[in-house]
Amino acid sequence: MISISNSMERQKTYWFVFIGNALLLQHDEERYHVPCSAEPPVPIKEWTPRQELPMIEGIPCMAYSLNTPPNDMKGLETMGLRESWNVLPPAFYHLAGKASELLYWDSNTRYCGVCGGPMKRTTTISKQCTHCGKEVWPQVSPAIIVRIRRDDKILLVHAKNFRRKEMFGLVAGFVETGETLEDCVKREVKEEVGLTITNIQYFGSQAWPYPCGIMIGFTADYVSGELHLQEEELSRAGWFDREHMPQIPDKMSIARQLIDNYIKGNTSSKETST
Repeated sequence: MISISNSMERQKTYWFVFIGNALLLQHDEERYHVPCSAEPPVPIKEWTPRQELPMIEGIPCMAYSLNTPPNDMKGLETMGLRESWNVLPPAFYHLAGKASELLYWDSNTRYCGVCGGPMKRTTTISKQCTHCGKEVWPQVSPAIIVRIRRDDKILLVHAKNFRRKEMFGLVAGFVETGETLEDCVKREVKEEVGLTITNIQYFGSQAWPYPCGIMIGFTADYVSGELHLQEEELSRAGWFDREHMPQIPDKMSIARQLIDNYIKGNTSSKETST
């Protein structure tokens, strides 16, 4: 664990505290915000792992996690990281996502995967085995998501792991070893819905800290094939036009950005970066 100087502990700091998968936020009247104080909002032990983060507005930021909520939650509330998108400024939400990923990485790399020796932190984002010298860094799992257009409709699917039963989204999947992003788009579309596509174009990307992903968005055009769903992952699919949209993902997601881009009549990349 990186040592934290007493001077840093005494100065005003933003504290990104996680209890399980939930973020601890201060609630003042109708406003939620990340706690900012000289001392942690919840007392922690000296040996509790802490993660140094980039500054916001010139103020240091630290993260740590707890197994159980504190006894005194006065003025504090827990909120899921996804839900915090609705109440936090973008810079704070994105840094909370980074904090969540780094804490997840830290908890899963305490011992060397080669020899089993204890890992020692060398920088804020690297560790080295104290026995064999193996070095590790946080890893990100890339996944693609694609909007497929046929005539003037787009393909929307309902995945079995969607939290909302009536919500439809886009074909998506993880990139496999040895394939390009475009190869992954073609493979996932073929596997999940049985279609052949062309004109694959990059749209944009989004950090997806659930727990350690990045979503890379594409658009594509239908070529051939009839819808044949991969039953292990999808339950429904269909072609929808702008006037007959089902429930679609929340605005925080790149899936929604891709769908909104189509609804507005655009055909390729995002109008503005988010």
